[in-house]
Amino acid sequence: MATDVYQSPLSERYASKEMQYIFSPDMKFKTWRKLWIALAETEKELGLNITDEQIAELKAHAEDINYDVAKAREKEVRHDVMSHVYAYGVQCPKAKGIIHLGATSCYVGDNTDIIVMNEALKLVKKKLVNVISKLASFIEENKAVPTLAFTHFQPAQPTTVGKRATLWTQEFMMDLEDLDYVQSTLKLLGSKGTTGTQASFLELFEGDEEKIDRIDPMIAEKMGFKACYPVSGQTYSRKVDTRVLNILAGIAASAHKMSNDIRLLQHLKEVEEPFEKSQIGSSAMAYKRNPMRSERIASLSRYVIIDALNPAITSATQWFERTLDDSANKRLSIPEGFLAIDGILDLCLNVVDGLVVYPKVIDKHLMSELPFMATENIMMDAVKAGGDRQELHEKIRTLSMEAGKRVKSEGLDNNLLELIAEDEAFGMSLAELKLLMEPSKYVGRATTQCEAYLEKFVKPVLSANAELLGLKAEINV
Repeated sequence: MATDVYQSPLSERYASKEMQYIFSPDMKFKTWRKLWIALAETEKELGLNITDEQIAELKAHAEDINYDVAKAREKEVRHDVMSHVYAYGVQCPKAKGIIHLGATSCYVGDNTDIIVMNEALKLVKKKLVNVISKLASFIEENKAVPTLAFTHFQPAQPTTVGKRATLWTQEFMMDLEDLDYVQSTLKLLGSKGTTGTQASFLELFEGDEEKIDRIDPMIAEKMGFKACYPVSGQTYSRKVDTRVLNILAGIAASAHKMSNDIRLLQHLKEVEEPFEKSQIGSSAMAYKRNPMRSERIASLSRYVIIDALNPAITSATQWFERTLDDSANKRLSIPEGFLAIDGILDLCLNVVDGLVVYPKVIDKHLMSELPFMATENIMMDAVKAGGDRQELHEKIRTLSMEAGKRVKSEGLDNNLLELIAEDEAFGMSLAELKLLMEPSKYVGRATTQCEAYLEKFVKPVLSANAELLGLKAEINV
């Protein structure tokens, strides 16, 4: 590793080798050559004077890219596509005259961008499905574990540990739906020429529009796509990039929300992210177990959410059939958005797979607040025994304030049950009141909601994507 030049943290620390390859020069330029072969084959099949020998020569050098020749040529001509056309031609002297025939630079550039994003989305989907699978296991294991719920981060009616995780899962499921839809609508640019009119092909095919209409569908099929966008300028609409990065931003938002909840729960000592035996939490405070993976999820997620603005602004500011102020931005925003979301999903997979739940701490926190939450049940039982509902409500309000003051001002235990037992208006002993302090009585339908959600919504999705399951995330640092 070079130590005297800038290295992107996305490649050095966060993104997987698989995602890095998808955005590598090899992937890019090998795809260019596959596109040139597809174009030449299509033109030959439609009647242009291109030979099998020329096609075979192109295929023979599809993988062994002579980067040194292309780099030297680009220094002379200042054009990346023409430099690689030249380099390919050096290797393929018989075919050099038909390479890139009738095409513009965006034929290889834009079609490759779509192909690369499609491959990247496949990897994102694989990791997203595995995160959902791990969350499903966590929900199943903890569906009936009562826990204190929070609204406004203030104690509220209890839920279960598993039910809370269904909220995280549902957001990732929404992201998966969005990803599937956008990916299913991705199309290639095809080969439409400098302003999208296919004028060069009108010349090549001597005005035969029936043959020209077949060019894009044939190229799409050869490259594994169903279709090309029906109209374009020189480029595919930059709104496509916006749609794709909005998927990544959605996943980032879901991951950020989950990581925030985990960080708060770790502060409460109720749930803890994985912590290795030799991991150091703080250079100064040796006892600390910081939620650094969840913090990293949040940190990278904010980057992706903001990064999604780049293609939106680029799309909005394109002029007419093409401007080049998209290029430098695309080279940064799209790969880095994918590299970051790749790292985020690896972290999510690692964290969810190793989440530690501490039921005794959870129970302690819940029981300290449960008397307040049980007051409605206590009041109803007292009314059934002949008490006055309005009078009892006022008494409970007063006693709750007294117990709350004792907890907050004096740091003592919650004695609400004792206060109620001492009040004859309720007609209930402390033993009877304590029988009402069973947490499962207050979680509503949380457990059955977990079961129904897994059975009706999550499991069918996991079953449909079974071939993607079984991924184990590796965290670099």
